[in-house]
Amino acid sequence: MKKILMGLMVATAVSSCDIDRLPKNSMDGDMIVNNPDAMVTGTYAQLKQWSDPMHRLGEYAGDNMMIRGSSTDAFYEFISYARTPNNYRLQNFWDYGYKAIAQSSNIIKLYAEGESAEMDNKLGECYYIRGMMYFYLCRAFGKPYYQSPETNLGVPIVNGTPDDVINDLNFPDRSTVKDTYAQAISDLKKAEALITVNKGHSYASKEAAQAMLSRIYLYMSGTYKNPNAEYARLSVEYADKVINSGKYSLLGRAQFMKYNTFKPEDNAETIFAVKRVATEFSGDDHYYGIGGMYSNIGGMGWGEMYASAKYIDLLNETGRNDWRPDRYSIVDARAAFIEPTYSKDDKGKYSTVFRFVKQDVPKKAGDPLTTSYMQLPVTINGGTVTVREVKKVDDKDVVKDYTLKAVNAAQQTYSIAYEDGKTYEGVIDYYISLNRAYPQFYIVKCSREGEESQLHSPVISRLGEIYLNRAEAQAKLGNYGAALNDLNTIRNRSIVNGGYTSLDANNASKLIDKERQLELAFQAERSYDVFRNGEPLNRTYPGPQKQFEDIAPTDFRVTYFIPQDAINSYPGKLTQNPTSN
Repeated sequence: MKKILMGLMVATAVSSCDIDRLPKNSMDGDMIVNNPDAMVTGTYAQLKQWSDPMHRLGEYAGDNMMIRGSSTDAFYEFISYARTPNNYRLQNFWDYGYKAIAQSSNIIKLYAEGESAEMDNKLGECYYIRGMMYFYLCRAFGKPYYQSPETNLGVPIVNGTPDDVINDLNFPDRSTVKDTYAQAISDLKKAEALITVNKGHSYASKEAAQAMLSRIYLYMSGTYKNPNAEYARLSVEYADKVINSGKYSLLGRAQFMKYNTFKPEDNAETIFAVKRVATEFSGDDHYYGIGGMYSNIGGMGWGEMYASAKYIDLLNETGRNDWRPDRYSIVDARAAFIEPTYSKDDKGKYSTVFRFVKQDVPKKAGDPLTTSYMQLPVTINGGTVTVREVKKVDDKDVVKDYTLKAVNAAQQTYSIAYEDGKTYEGVIDYYISLNRAYPQFYIVKCSREGEESQLHSPVISRLGEIYLNRAEAQAKLGNYGAALNDLNTIRNRSIVNGGYTSLDANNASKLIDKERQLELAFQAERSYDVFRNGEPLNRTYPGPQKQFEDIAPTDFRVTYFIPQDAINSYPGKLTQNPTSN
Protein backbone atom coordinates (compact mmCIF):
# COMPACT_ATOMS: atom_id res chain seq x y z
CA MET A 1 0.00 0.00 0.00
CA LYS A 2 2.81 2.39 0.89
CA LYS A 3 4.46 1.99 -2.50
CA ILE A 4 1.23 2.82 -4.30
CA LEU A 5 0.63 5.92 -2.22
CA MET A 6 4.20 7.08 -2.75
CA GLY A 7 3.82 6.49 -6.46
CA LEU A 8 0.75 8.67 -6.54
CA MET A 9 2.71 11.34 -4.69
CA VAL A 10 5.31 11.26 -7.43
CA ALA A 11 2.67 11.61 -10.12
CA THR A 12 1.12 14.50 -8.22
CA ALA A 13 4.36 16.32 -7.49
CA VAL A 14 5.88 16.05 -10.94
CA SER A 15 2.70 16.92 -12.82
CA SER A 16 1.22 19.36 -10.29
CA CYS A 17 -2.04 17.40 -10.48
CA ASP A 18 -4.27 16.38 -7.62
CA ILE A 19 -5.61 12.91 -6.98
CA ASP A 20 -9.02 13.88 -8.35
CA ARG A 21 -7.47 14.01 -11.80
CA LEU A 22 -6.61 10.32 -11.79
CA PRO A 23 -8.83 8.10 -13.98
CA LYS A 24 -12.31 7.75 -12.53
CA ASN A 25 -11.96 3.98 -12.31
CA SER A 26 -8.67 4.14 -10.38
CA MET A 27 -8.43 1.62 -7.57
CA ASP A 28 -7.10 1.74 -4.03
CA GLY A 29 -3.59 0.50 -3.35
CA ASP A 30 -4.34 -3.01 -2.04
CA MET A 31 -6.58 -3.76 -5.03
CA ILE A 32 -3.99 -2.45 -7.48
CA VAL A 33 -1.15 -4.56 -6.06
CA ASN A 34 -3.27 -7.63 -6.74
CA ASN A 35 -4.44 -6.39 -10.12
CA PRO A 36 -1.54 -5.46 -12.40
CA ASP A 37 -3.92 -5.42 -15.37
CA ALA A 38 -5.73 -2.46 -13.81
CA MET A 39 -2.44 -0.67 -13.24
CA VAL A 40 -1.31 -1.06 -16.84
CA THR A 41 -4.76 -0.04 -18.10
CA GLY A 42 -4.52 3.08 -15.94
CA THR A 43 -1.20 3.93 -17.55
CA TYR A 44 -2.70 3.68 -21.03
CA ALA A 45 -5.55 5.90 -19.79
CA GLN A 46 -3.06 8.74 -19.25
CA LEU A 47 -2.18 8.60 -22.95
CA LYS A 48 -5.75 9.48 -23.91
CA GLN A 49 -5.50 12.86 -22.19
CA TRP A 50 -1.86 13.37 -23.18
CA SER A 51 -2.42 12.76 -26.90
CA ASP A 52 -4.60 15.84 -27.39
CA PRO A 53 -2.02 18.50 -26.41
CA MET A 54 0.70 16.30 -27.94
CA HIS A 55 -0.98 16.69 -31.33
CA ARG A 56 -1.52 20.43 -30.98
CA LEU A 57 2.09 21.15 -29.91
CA GLY A 58 3.52 19.23 -32.84
CA GLU A 59 1.09 20.07 -35.63
CA TYR A 60 0.07 23.66 -34.97
CA ALA A 61 3.71 24.80 -34.88
CA GLY A 62 4.26 23.50 -38.42
CA ASP A 63 3.27 24.61 -41.92
CA ASN A 64 0.60 22.08 -42.91
CA MET A 65 -2.32 24.04 -41.50
CA MET A 66 -3.55 27.57 -40.92
CA ILE A 67 -6.16 29.11 -38.66
CA ARG A 68 -8.88 31.56 -39.67
CA GLY A 69 -7.58 34.27 -37.32
CA SER A 70 -6.01 34.93 -33.95
CA SER A 71 -7.58 33.15 -31.00
CA THR A 72 -7.73 33.54 -27.24
CA ASP A 73 -7.35 29.76 -26.85
CA ALA A 74 -4.03 28.69 -25.33
CA PHE A 75 -3.21 26.67 -28.45
CA TYR A 76 -2.77 29.88 -30.46
CA GLU A 77 0.64 30.32 -28.82
CA PHE A 78 1.74 27.14 -30.61
CA ILE A 79 0.79 28.73 -33.95
CA SER A 80 2.06 32.26 -33.28
CA TYR A 81 5.29 31.19 -31.53
CA ALA A 82 4.44 33.68 -28.77
CA ARG A 83 5.78 31.36 -26.11
CA THR A 84 4.68 31.72 -22.47
CA PRO A 85 5.03 29.35 -19.49
CA ASN A 86 1.40 29.87 -18.45
CA ASN A 87 -0.49 27.72 -20.91
CA TYR A 88 -2.97 25.12 -19.72
CA ARG A 89 -2.61 22.95 -22.83
CA LEU A 90 1.15 22.88 -22.38
CA GLN A 91 0.55 22.08 -18.71
CA ASN A 92 -1.68 19.14 -19.66
CA PHE A 93 0.98 17.78 -21.99
CA TRP A 94 3.50 17.89 -19.13
CA ASP A 95 1.05 16.62 -16.49
CA TYR A 96 -0.24 13.57 -18.30
CA GLY A 97 3.18 12.74 -19.71
CA TYR A 98 4.68 12.59 -16.24
CA LYS A 99 1.68 10.80 -14.79
CA ALA A 100 2.23 8.09 -17.41
CA ILE A 101 5.93 8.00 -16.45
CA ALA A 102 5.08 7.79 -12.74
CA GLN A 103 2.51 5.03 -13.13
CA SER A 104 4.78 3.04 -15.44
CA SER A 105 7.64 3.41 -12.96
CA ASN A 106 5.47 2.26 -10.06
CA ILE A 107 4.56 -0.94 -11.87
CA ILE A 108 8.19 -1.57 -12.83
CA LYS A 109 9.20 -1.17 -9.16
CA LEU A 110 6.39 -3.33 -7.80
CA TYR A 111 6.91 -6.42 -9.94
CA ALA A 112 10.08 -8.37 -10.59
CA GLU A 113 11.05 -9.62 -14.02
CA GLY A 114 10.99 -13.33 -14.69
CA GLU A 115 7.90 -14.21 -12.64
CA SER A 116 5.97 -15.12 -15.78
CA ALA A 117 5.93 -14.33 -19.48
CA GLU A 118 2.60 -12.56 -18.98
CA MET A 119 4.00 -10.29 -16.26
CA ASP A 120 7.15 -9.60 -18.27
CA ASN A 121 4.92 -8.54 -21.14
CA LYS A 122 3.13 -6.04 -18.88
CA LEU A 123 6.45 -4.69 -17.64
CA GLY A 124 7.56 -4.31 -21.24
CA GLU A 125 4.44 -2.28 -22.00
CA CYS A 126 5.31 0.03 -19.11
CA TYR A 127 8.88 0.45 -20.33
CA TYR A 128 7.54 1.33 -23.78
CA ILE A 129 5.17 3.98 -22.44
CA ARG A 130 7.84 5.48 -20.19
CA GLY A 131 10.46 5.58 -22.94
CA MET A 132 8.02 7.10 -25.40
CA MET A 133 7.01 9.78 -22.89
CA TYR A 134 10.61 10.80 -22.22
CA PHE A 135 11.22 11.15 -25.95
CA TYR A 136 8.08 13.16 -26.65
CA LEU A 137 8.67 15.44 -23.66
CA CYS A 138 12.31 15.98 -24.61
CA ARG A 139 11.61 16.87 -28.23
CA ALA A 140 9.12 19.52 -27.06
CA PHE A 141 11.09 21.01 -24.17
CA GLY A 142 14.65 20.29 -25.35
CA LYS A 143 16.58 21.60 -28.34
CA PRO A 144 17.16 19.42 -31.43
CA TYR A 145 19.71 16.68 -30.78
CA TYR A 146 22.32 17.97 -33.23
CA GLN A 147 22.68 21.14 -31.13
CA SER A 148 25.06 20.21 -28.28
CA PRO A 149 23.02 17.45 -26.59
CA GLU A 150 25.69 17.09 -23.89
CA THR A 151 24.90 20.55 -22.49
CA ASN A 152 21.39 21.47 -23.63
CA LEU A 153 18.68 20.56 -21.14
CA GLY A 154 16.09 17.86 -21.71
CA VAL A 155 13.59 16.97 -18.99
CA PRO A 156 13.84 15.58 -15.44
CA ILE A 157 14.37 11.83 -15.18
CA VAL A 158 12.15 10.75 -12.29
CA ASN A 159 11.61 7.00 -12.33
CA GLY A 160 9.48 6.43 -9.27
CA THR A 161 9.45 7.39 -5.63
CA PRO A 162 12.59 7.96 -3.52
CA ASP A 163 13.17 5.25 -0.91
CA ASP A 164 12.80 7.81 1.87
CA VAL A 165 9.89 9.92 0.69
CA ILE A 166 9.75 11.94 3.90
CA ASN A 167 13.38 13.04 4.06
CA ASP A 168 14.43 12.66 0.44
CA LEU A 169 11.61 14.15 -1.62
CA ASN A 170 14.00 16.30 -3.63
CA PHE A 171 13.79 15.54 -7.32
CA PRO A 172 16.66 16.17 -9.75
CA ASP A 173 16.77 19.12 -12.12
CA ARG A 174 16.44 18.57 -15.84
CA SER A 175 18.84 16.08 -17.37
CA THR A 176 20.66 16.90 -20.58
CA VAL A 177 19.11 16.14 -23.95
CA LYS A 178 21.68 13.37 -24.38
CA ASP A 179 20.84 11.73 -21.05
CA THR A 180 17.09 12.04 -21.63
CA TYR A 181 17.41 10.34 -25.02
CA ALA A 182 19.59 7.66 -23.40
CA GLN A 183 16.85 7.00 -20.83
CA ALA A 184 14.22 6.72 -23.56
CA ILE A 185 16.41 4.33 -25.55
CA SER A 186 17.15 2.19 -22.49
CA ASP A 187 13.44 1.88 -21.69
CA LEU A 188 12.49 1.06 -25.26
CA LYS A 189 15.19 -1.59 -25.58
CA LYS A 190 13.90 -3.11 -22.35
CA ALA A 191 10.40 -3.12 -23.85
CA GLU A 192 11.74 -4.78 -26.98
CA ALA A 193 13.28 -7.55 -24.88
CA LEU A 194 10.34 -8.14 -22.53
CA ILE A 195 7.32 -7.99 -24.82
CA THR A 196 6.66 -11.35 -26.45
CA VAL A 197 2.92 -11.09 -27.11
CA ASN A 198 1.52 -8.65 -29.66
CA LYS A 199 -1.91 -7.72 -28.26
CA GLY A 200 -2.84 -5.47 -31.17
CA HIS A 201 -2.34 -1.99 -32.51
CA SER A 202 -3.68 -0.20 -29.41
CA TYR A 203 -1.08 -1.79 -27.13
CA ALA A 204 2.67 -1.54 -26.81
CA SER A 205 4.48 -4.27 -28.72
CA LYS A 206 8.01 -5.32 -29.56
CA GLU A 207 7.59 -3.73 -32.99
CA ALA A 208 6.15 -0.51 -31.50
CA ALA A 209 9.32 -0.22 -29.41
CA GLN A 210 11.47 -0.87 -32.48
CA ALA A 211 9.51 1.72 -34.48
CA MET A 212 10.07 4.33 -31.78
CA LEU A 213 13.77 3.45 -31.60
CA SER A 214 14.02 3.92 -35.36
CA ARG A 215 12.58 7.42 -34.98
CA ILE A 216 14.70 8.36 -31.97
CA TYR A 217 17.92 7.31 -33.68
CA LEU A 218 16.80 9.27 -36.75
CA TYR A 219 16.42 12.34 -34.53
CA MET A 220 19.97 11.69 -33.30
CA SER A 221 21.39 11.17 -36.80
CA GLY A 222 22.37 14.80 -37.32
CA THR A 223 21.53 16.90 -40.33
CA TYR A 224 21.98 16.11 -44.01
CA LYS A 225 24.95 18.48 -44.07
CA ASN A 226 26.55 16.95 -40.99
CA PRO A 227 25.14 13.44 -40.45
CA ASN A 228 25.97 11.06 -37.62
CA ALA A 229 26.59 7.72 -39.32
CA GLU A 230 26.40 5.64 -36.13
CA TYR A 231 22.89 6.77 -35.29
CA ALA A 232 21.76 6.65 -38.92
CA ARG A 233 22.83 2.97 -39.06
CA LEU A 234 20.88 2.25 -35.88
CA SER A 235 17.79 3.93 -37.34
CA VAL A 236 18.09 1.66 -40.38
CA GLU A 237 18.61 -1.38 -38.14
CA TYR A 238 15.44 -0.80 -36.16
CA ALA A 239 13.42 0.09 -39.25
CA ASP A 240 14.58 -3.21 -40.76
CA LYS A 241 13.31 -5.08 -37.71
CA VAL A 242 9.83 -3.59 -38.04
CA ILE A 243 9.56 -3.99 -41.81
CA ASN A 244 11.00 -7.51 -41.82
CA SER A 245 8.75 -8.67 -38.97
CA GLY A 246 5.96 -9.15 -41.51
CA LYS A 247 3.37 -8.10 -38.95
CA TYR A 248 2.36 -4.90 -40.73
CA SER A 249 1.68 -4.00 -44.33
CA LEU A 250 1.19 -0.81 -46.27
CA LEU A 251 -2.42 -0.25 -47.24
CA GLY A 252 -3.14 -0.16 -50.95
CA ARG A 253 -3.85 3.22 -52.49
CA ALA A 254 -7.64 2.98 -52.33
CA GLN A 255 -7.59 1.76 -48.73
CA PHE A 256 -4.98 4.32 -47.71
CA MET A 257 -7.28 7.11 -48.89
CA LYS A 258 -9.68 5.91 -46.16
CA TYR A 259 -6.97 5.44 -43.51
CA ASN A 260 -8.71 7.73 -41.04
CA THR A 261 -11.91 5.66 -41.12
CA PHE A 262 -10.34 2.43 -39.86
CA LYS A 263 -10.15 1.56 -36.18
CA PRO A 264 -6.58 0.81 -35.05
CA GLU A 265 -7.34 -2.88 -34.63
CA ASP A 266 -8.60 -3.05 -38.23
CA ASN A 267 -5.67 -1.20 -39.81
CA ALA A 268 -2.79 -3.35 -41.06
CA GLU A 269 -0.47 -0.33 -41.35
CA THR A 270 -0.90 1.04 -37.82
CA ILE A 271 1.81 -0.09 -35.39
CA PHE A 272 0.60 1.80 -32.33
CA ALA A 273 -2.23 4.27 -31.81
CA VAL A 274 -3.81 5.77 -28.70
CA LYS A 275 -7.20 4.10 -28.76
CA ARG A 276 -10.27 6.30 -28.34
CA VAL A 277 -13.84 4.99 -28.35
CA ALA A 278 -17.18 6.67 -28.97
CA THR A 279 -18.38 6.15 -25.39
CA GLU A 280 -15.64 8.52 -24.18
CA PHE A 281 -17.44 11.39 -25.89
CA SER A 282 -20.88 12.73 -25.09
CA GLY A 283 -22.86 15.88 -25.81
CA ASP A 284 -20.65 18.45 -27.51
CA ASP A 285 -17.37 16.69 -26.64
CA HIS A 286 -16.45 16.16 -30.29
CA TYR A 287 -16.16 19.93 -30.73
CA TYR A 288 -13.13 19.81 -28.48
CA GLY A 289 -11.36 16.78 -29.93
CA ILE A 290 -8.41 17.00 -32.29
CA GLY A 291 -10.56 16.83 -35.43
CA GLY A 292 -13.02 19.40 -34.11
CA MET A 293 -10.77 22.31 -35.06
CA TYR A 294 -10.17 20.96 -38.57
CA SER A 295 -13.74 20.34 -39.76
CA ASN A 296 -17.42 20.08 -38.93
CA ILE A 297 -18.67 16.52 -39.27
CA GLY A 298 -22.04 15.23 -38.18
CA GLY A 299 -22.83 18.71 -36.90
CA MET A 300 -19.82 18.64 -34.57
CA GLY A 301 -16.64 20.68 -34.82
CA TRP A 302 -15.54 24.30 -34.95
CA GLY A 303 -13.98 23.92 -38.40
CA GLU A 304 -11.62 26.87 -37.94
CA MET A 305 -8.30 25.37 -39.10
CA TYR A 306 -7.63 24.40 -42.70
CA ALA A 307 -4.95 22.90 -44.89
CA SER A 308 -2.43 25.63 -45.67
CA ALA A 309 -1.93 26.94 -49.19
CA LYS A 310 1.61 25.57 -48.94
CA TYR A 311 0.35 22.06 -48.24
CA ILE A 312 -2.28 22.31 -50.99
CA ASP A 313 0.45 23.33 -53.44
CA LEU A 314 2.54 20.30 -52.43
CA LEU A 315 -0.42 18.01 -53.03
CA ASN A 316 -0.92 19.56 -56.48
CA GLU A 317 2.75 19.55 -57.45
CA THR A 318 2.55 16.50 -59.74
CA GLY A 319 -0.95 17.21 -61.02
CA ARG A 320 -4.08 18.93 -59.89
CA ASN A 321 -6.28 17.24 -57.32
CA ASP A 322 -9.83 18.17 -58.27
CA TRP A 323 -12.20 17.99 -55.31
CA ARG A 324 -15.28 19.24 -57.19
CA PRO A 325 -18.12 16.76 -56.59
CA ASP A 326 -18.89 16.29 -60.29
CA ARG A 327 -15.22 16.15 -61.36
CA TYR A 328 -13.64 14.43 -58.37
CA SER A 329 -10.16 13.26 -59.34
CA ILE A 330 -7.34 12.63 -56.88
CA VAL A 331 -3.75 12.58 -58.17
CA ASP A 332 -2.04 12.34 -54.77
CA ALA A 333 -3.82 9.94 -52.41
CA ARG A 334 -3.02 12.22 -49.46
CA ALA A 335 -5.43 14.77 -50.98
CA ALA A 336 -8.30 12.47 -49.96
CA PHE A 337 -7.87 13.79 -46.41
CA ILE A 338 -8.78 17.31 -47.58
CA GLU A 339 -12.42 18.30 -48.16
CA PRO A 340 -13.14 21.84 -49.40
CA THR A 341 -16.54 23.24 -48.39
CA TYR A 342 -17.99 24.11 -51.79
CA SER A 343 -21.07 26.30 -51.48
CA LYS A 344 -24.04 26.72 -53.81
CA ASP A 345 -25.85 29.88 -54.82
CA ASP A 346 -29.53 30.66 -54.25
CA LYS A 347 -30.44 28.50 -57.24
CA GLY A 348 -28.63 25.49 -55.85
CA LYS A 349 -25.75 25.73 -58.30
CA TYR A 350 -22.01 25.98 -57.77
CA SER A 351 -20.29 29.21 -58.82
CA THR A 352 -17.18 28.86 -60.98
CA VAL A 353 -14.22 30.97 -59.86
CA PHE A 354 -10.51 31.37 -60.41
CA ARG A 355 -8.73 30.97 -57.08
CA PHE A 356 -5.17 32.07 -56.47
CA VAL A 357 -2.98 33.51 -53.73
CA LYS A 358 -1.57 37.00 -54.18
CA GLN A 359 0.81 39.20 -52.24
CA ASP A 360 -0.92 42.11 -50.54
CA VAL A 361 0.13 45.73 -50.76
CA PRO A 362 0.88 47.08 -47.25
CA LYS A 363 -1.59 49.76 -46.21
CA LYS A 364 1.19 51.85 -44.72
CA ALA A 365 4.95 51.79 -44.36
CA GLY A 366 6.14 49.31 -41.79
CA ASP A 367 3.12 47.00 -42.03
CA PRO A 368 4.09 43.31 -42.26
CA LEU A 369 3.99 41.66 -45.66
CA THR A 370 1.01 39.34 -46.14
CA THR A 371 -0.65 37.17 -48.75
CA SER A 372 -4.33 36.49 -49.30
CA TYR A 373 -6.72 34.33 -51.29
CA MET A 374 -8.67 35.62 -54.27
CA GLN A 375 -11.73 33.90 -55.78
CA LEU A 376 -12.80 35.78 -58.92
CA PRO A 377 -15.83 34.83 -61.07
CA VAL A 378 -14.93 33.18 -64.37
CA THR A 379 -16.29 33.52 -67.90
CA ILE A 380 -15.29 30.90 -70.47
CA ASN A 381 -15.85 31.75 -74.13
CA GLY A 382 -14.38 29.08 -76.37
CA GLY A 383 -10.69 28.95 -75.56
CA THR A 384 -10.68 32.34 -73.84
CA VAL A 385 -10.97 32.49 -70.06
CA THR A 386 -11.54 35.81 -68.34
CA VAL A 387 -12.13 36.81 -64.74
CA ARG A 388 -13.60 39.96 -63.25
CA GLU A 389 -12.59 41.77 -60.09
CA VAL A 390 -14.81 44.44 -58.57
CA LYS A 391 -13.23 46.80 -56.04
CA LYS A 392 -14.57 49.67 -54.00
CA VAL A 393 -12.67 52.90 -54.65
CA ASP A 394 -14.06 56.07 -53.09
CA ASP A 395 -17.36 54.26 -52.52
CA LYS A 396 -17.60 53.40 -56.21
CA ASP A 397 -17.34 50.01 -57.89
CA VAL A 398 -14.27 49.76 -60.08
CA VAL A 399 -14.33 46.81 -62.47
CA LYS A 400 -11.22 45.19 -63.91
CA ASP A 401 -11.18 42.21 -66.27
CA TYR A 402 -8.25 39.85 -66.78
CA THR A 403 -7.61 37.28 -69.49
CA LEU A 404 -6.00 34.16 -68.06
CA LYS A 405 -3.13 32.24 -69.63
CA ALA A 406 -3.36 28.45 -69.66
CA VAL A 407 -0.75 26.55 -67.65
CA ASN A 408 -2.51 23.22 -68.11
CA ALA A 409 -5.89 23.72 -69.74
CA ALA A 410 -6.88 20.07 -69.29
CA GLN A 411 -6.45 20.41 -65.53
CA GLN A 412 -7.87 23.96 -65.58
CA THR A 413 -4.79 25.57 -64.09
CA TYR A 414 -4.08 29.10 -65.30
CA SER A 415 -1.97 32.16 -64.54
CA ILE A 416 -3.04 35.75 -64.12
CA ALA A 417 -0.93 38.85 -64.82
CA TYR A 418 -2.27 40.84 -61.90
CA GLU A 419 -2.42 44.60 -61.52
CA ASP A 420 0.50 44.63 -59.08
CA GLY A 421 2.82 43.54 -61.90
CA LYS A 422 3.18 40.00 -60.56
CA THR A 423 1.99 36.79 -62.20
CA TYR A 424 0.18 34.25 -60.05
CA GLU A 425 -0.91 30.69 -60.81
CA GLY A 426 -4.24 29.28 -59.70
CA VAL A 427 -7.08 26.94 -60.60
CA ILE A 428 -10.57 27.17 -61.99
CA ASP A 429 -12.73 25.68 -59.29
CA TYR A 430 -16.05 26.06 -57.55
CA TYR A 431 -16.41 28.76 -54.95
CA ILE A 432 -15.31 27.55 -51.50
CA SER A 433 -17.13 29.11 -48.58
CA LEU A 434 -15.01 31.46 -46.49
CA ASN A 435 -14.39 31.71 -42.79
CA ARG A 436 -13.40 35.33 -42.53
CA ALA A 437 -11.13 35.64 -45.59
CA TYR A 438 -10.04 32.01 -45.88
CA PRO A 439 -11.45 29.19 -48.03
CA GLN A 440 -12.35 26.24 -45.84
CA PHE A 441 -10.10 23.37 -46.87
CA TYR A 442 -11.33 20.97 -44.20
CA ILE A 443 -8.88 18.37 -42.89
CA VAL A 444 -10.48 14.99 -42.13
CA LYS A 445 -7.41 12.87 -41.38
CA CYS A 446 -8.28 13.15 -37.67
CA SER A 447 -11.98 12.32 -38.06
CA ARG A 448 -14.52 9.66 -39.08
CA GLU A 449 -12.99 6.66 -37.34
CA GLY A 450 -15.62 3.98 -37.78
CA GLU A 451 -18.45 6.52 -37.81
CA GLU A 452 -19.51 9.91 -39.16
CA SER A 453 -18.06 11.93 -36.28
CA GLN A 454 -14.82 13.45 -35.01
CA LEU A 455 -13.76 10.16 -33.41
CA HIS A 456 -10.02 9.66 -33.87
CA SER A 457 -7.34 7.47 -32.30
CA PRO A 458 -4.07 9.43 -32.61
CA VAL A 459 -1.48 7.45 -34.56
CA ILE A 460 1.90 7.21 -32.86
CA SER A 461 3.67 4.89 -35.32
CA ARG A 462 2.71 3.38 -38.66
CA LEU A 463 4.59 1.48 -41.32
CA GLY A 464 4.59 4.39 -43.80
CA GLU A 465 6.73 6.40 -41.39
CA ILE A 466 9.17 3.52 -40.92
CA TYR A 467 9.93 3.37 -44.65
CA LEU A 468 10.57 7.12 -44.62
CA ASN A 469 12.76 6.81 -41.51
CA ARG A 470 14.86 4.24 -43.31
CA ALA A 471 15.00 6.33 -46.49
CA GLU A 472 16.34 9.36 -44.61
CA ALA A 473 18.83 7.33 -42.59
CA GLN A 474 20.11 5.57 -45.72
CA ALA A 475 20.53 8.92 -47.47
CA LYS A 476 22.55 10.24 -44.54
CA LEU A 477 24.76 7.16 -44.93
CA GLY A 478 25.21 7.90 -48.62
CA ASN A 479 23.21 4.81 -49.65
CA TYR A 480 21.09 6.70 -52.15
CA GLY A 481 19.87 3.67 -54.10
CA ALA A 482 18.41 2.06 -50.98
CA ALA A 483 16.99 5.41 -49.88
CA LEU A 484 15.32 5.90 -53.28
CA ASN A 485 13.68 2.47 -53.11
CA ASP A 486 12.09 3.25 -49.74
CA LEU A 487 11.13 6.78 -50.75
CA ASN A 488 9.42 5.55 -53.90
CA THR A 489 7.65 2.76 -52.01
CA ILE A 490 5.71 5.48 -50.24
CA ARG A 491 5.48 7.93 -53.12
CA ASN A 492 4.23 5.40 -55.69
CA ARG A 493 1.54 4.28 -53.26
CA SER A 494 0.05 7.79 -53.28
CA ILE A 495 0.94 8.99 -56.79
CA VAL A 496 0.59 6.37 -59.52
CA ASN A 497 3.94 6.17 -61.32
CA GLY A 498 5.04 9.22 -59.35
CA GLY A 499 8.35 7.85 -58.13
CA TYR A 500 11.56 9.81 -58.47
CA THR A 501 14.13 8.69 -61.04
CA SER A 502 17.21 9.56 -59.00
CA LEU A 503 18.36 10.56 -55.55
CA ASP A 504 21.74 12.01 -54.62
CA ALA A 505 23.46 14.38 -52.23
CA ASN A 506 22.04 17.38 -54.07
CA ASN A 507 18.34 16.54 -53.83
CA ALA A 508 17.96 13.96 -51.05
CA SER A 509 17.12 16.39 -48.25
CA LYS A 510 14.55 18.23 -50.36
CA LEU A 511 12.77 15.16 -51.72
CA ILE A 512 12.72 13.14 -48.49
CA ASP A 513 11.60 16.12 -46.42
CA LYS A 514 8.81 16.82 -48.91
CA GLU A 515 7.59 13.24 -48.77
CA ARG A 516 7.62 13.22 -44.98
CA GLN A 517 5.56 16.41 -45.00
CA LEU A 518 3.03 14.97 -47.44
CA GLU A 519 2.80 11.57 -45.78
CA LEU A 520 2.93 12.47 -42.08
CA ALA A 521 0.85 15.65 -42.19
CA PHE A 522 -1.58 16.05 -39.27
CA GLN A 523 0.29 13.45 -37.18
CA ALA A 524 2.19 16.03 -35.09
CA GLU A 525 5.58 15.44 -36.73
CA ARG A 526 6.17 18.36 -39.08
CA SER A 527 7.70 21.11 -36.93
CA TYR A 528 10.07 18.66 -35.24
CA ASP A 529 11.14 17.23 -38.61
CA VAL A 530 12.09 20.68 -39.90
CA PHE A 531 14.11 21.79 -36.89
CA ARG A 532 15.92 18.50 -36.15
CA ASN A 533 17.50 18.67 -39.61
CA GLY A 534 18.74 22.20 -39.02
CA GLU A 535 16.28 23.88 -41.38
CA PRO A 536 14.17 27.02 -40.87
CA LEU A 537 10.37 26.92 -40.88
CA ASN A 538 8.75 29.12 -43.51
CA ARG A 539 5.02 29.89 -43.44
CA THR A 540 4.53 32.26 -46.37
CA TYR A 541 0.87 31.59 -47.04
CA PRO A 542 -2.44 33.21 -46.06
CA GLY A 543 -3.20 33.20 -42.35
CA PRO A 544 -2.70 35.32 -39.23
CA GLN A 545 0.84 34.01 -38.59
CA LYS A 546 3.87 36.17 -39.44
CA GLN A 547 3.93 35.05 -43.04
CA PHE A 548 7.38 36.25 -44.05
CA GLU A 549 9.22 35.28 -40.87
CA ASP A 550 11.59 32.33 -41.12
CA ILE A 551 11.90 30.58 -37.76
CA ALA A 552 15.46 29.33 -37.42
CA PRO A 553 16.15 25.95 -35.78
CA THR A 554 18.31 27.80 -33.24
CA ASP A 555 15.52 30.22 -32.28
CA PHE A 556 14.68 29.96 -28.57
CA ARG A 557 10.99 29.60 -29.52
CA VAL A 558 11.65 26.20 -31.12
CA THR A 559 11.43 24.75 -27.61
CA TYR A 560 8.43 25.25 -25.36
CA PHE A 561 8.71 26.78 -21.91
CA ILE A 562 8.46 24.47 -18.93
CA PRO A 563 4.96 25.12 -17.50
CA GLN A 564 5.21 27.58 -14.63
CA ASP A 565 2.86 25.55 -12.44
CA ALA A 566 5.19 22.57 -12.85
CA ILE A 567 8.14 24.71 -11.71
CA ASN A 568 6.19 26.11 -8.75
CA SER A 569 5.10 22.68 -7.48
CA TYR A 570 8.30 20.77 -8.25
CA PRO A 571 10.09 19.36 -5.17
CA GLY A 572 13.50 20.62 -6.22
CA LYS A 573 15.05 22.95 -8.76
CA LEU A 574 13.46 22.89 -12.22
CA THR A 575 15.32 25.11 -14.68
CA GLN A 576 13.29 27.13 -17.19
CA ASN A 577 14.16 27.32 -20.88
CA PRO A 578 15.80 30.50 -22.25
CA THR A 579 13.47 33.43 -22.89
CA SER A 580 15.55 34.92 -25.71
CA ASN A 581 18.27 33.97 -28.18
